[in-house]
Amino acid sequence: MTFVVDIADPLAGSRVSEPVVFTVPAELPAPLYWAKLADGTPIPCQRLSVGSDGGQTAFFTCLSFTRETQLTLGEPLTDAEVAVLPGIRVLRGRETDCFARLDTGAFDLELCSGTAEGTGASKWGLRHFKGLTDGFELLPSGNNAIGGFYGPFFTPENGLINPPEHTQVDIEIIERGPLLHHYRMRGVIPDGLLPELRGKHFAIDWRFTYGTPYFQRRYEVDDFQTVINGRSVTNKITVGDEFEGGPGELVFDRFAAYGGTRFRSGDPYAGLLVDMVGSTLAEAKTDNPKFAEFRDKLSRMDEAHWDLYWRLFSAWEKALPEAEISARLARVRAAAHVAADLNDRAWTLSDEAVDVSAVPHETIFPGPASKTAEFHVASGRTMVWWTSVPSGAFQIVQRRQSGWVNWGSNGENECPELPVGADIKTAYGPFADNWQIIADQLETAPSVAVRSSF
Repeated sequence: MTFVVDIADPLAGSRVSEPVVFTVPAELPAPLYWAKLADGTPIPCQRLSVGSDGGQTAFFTCLSFTRETQLTLGEPLTDAEVAVLPGIRVLRGRETDCFARLDTGAFDLELCSGTAEGTGASKWGLRHFKGLTDGFELLPSGNNAIGGFYGPFFTPENGLINPPEHTQVDIEIIERGPLLHHYRMRGVIPDGLLPELRGKHFAIDWRFTYGTPYFQRRYEVDDFQTVINGRSVTNKITVGDEFEGGPGELVFDRFAAYGGTRFRSGDPYAGLLVDMVGSTLAEAKTDNPKFAEFRDKLSRMDEAHWDLYWRLFSAWEKALPEAEISARLARVRAAAHVAADLNDRAWTLSDEAVDVSAVPHETIFPGPASKTAEFHVASGRTMVWWTSVPSGAFQIVQRRQSGWVNWGSNGENECPELPVGADIKTAYGPFADNWQIIADQLETAPSVAVRSSF
């Protein structure tokens, strides 16, 4: 019996190393099999552990094609063929908590497990990410990360618990072969001030595929319901991707949402938090080594790192008593709720990409979207995001002074807006002029059908 796989793209244009999964009604035990295109070109297929049982076998491959193509599954690869097969390469990591540094054929990326030391350099997630087409490193220092999630835990209401910085994760290998690496992170979020957010577990699936100009992830968190920014929040999170260009340099200097960007400029909460730092340093009667450390580091506030502002009020740091943290952040929160909805920050509707660094606080809060992009005008380098469920809001920061750039699925006052369980595809490449086409391809996968012939 021969198995034929028909792949059809409902969209115009070409696919590049598009991930394709198919299942055949037979038990095929070898880890790698050949398939042939209609013109006879051999294509490797990686057997999947997930989905291969009960008399069927699941396979994965990556295909470059236009509109449609066809595979015929063949024989297993020999040991000699496996030895010379191109595919994802495992490299030596740069960080002490590196779990896997991969050359995927499109990216050089480093997935880390975190050290839970409470700093940017202790985060789990992708702490290095370089495009192999342009050779540009989006995270050169390792002090920031792609893939963290924050709200509703990293909120004034909960005492600013920061899951990526305050947690170590265990990482499980689900699939690992030349075409696909699938990893699952598992962790427990430290308890904060809100009882309903205590003892929560999370899992994050990451999929990296050979030659594909995007990667995939999905976040799962134990069920929760709480109130953030005066609104009920049920099973919604803030996913945050960070980038760094160094002082005065921006990795990305524009933001756009598919179909036009609806946004408000400025971040009153950030300014109010900074004001409260000054008041606390002047007024607090606390006398412990941790508070003294923050007081010293924040003695020149205009030069201090943004992390130091919120860390002073983190229940995890224990620089201040929890009662004082609650009281001071309640004042910030009350003022921020009012400031966020004043009429001095009108909604802007723009069909053009937004120059975020030119607006107050170098921050915008766009409205709902499922397809968004940040890009760099001069170079054309672009990151494109698609979420399977729209996020209700975003926070986009492009801070030229520090070079820090952020894409976050939260609204004002750290209110999370992305439903738990949403799939996220993130593409990187020279897509400034065609990012909408890339976003459509992320959204709409080719159809796959398997048939048998004798």
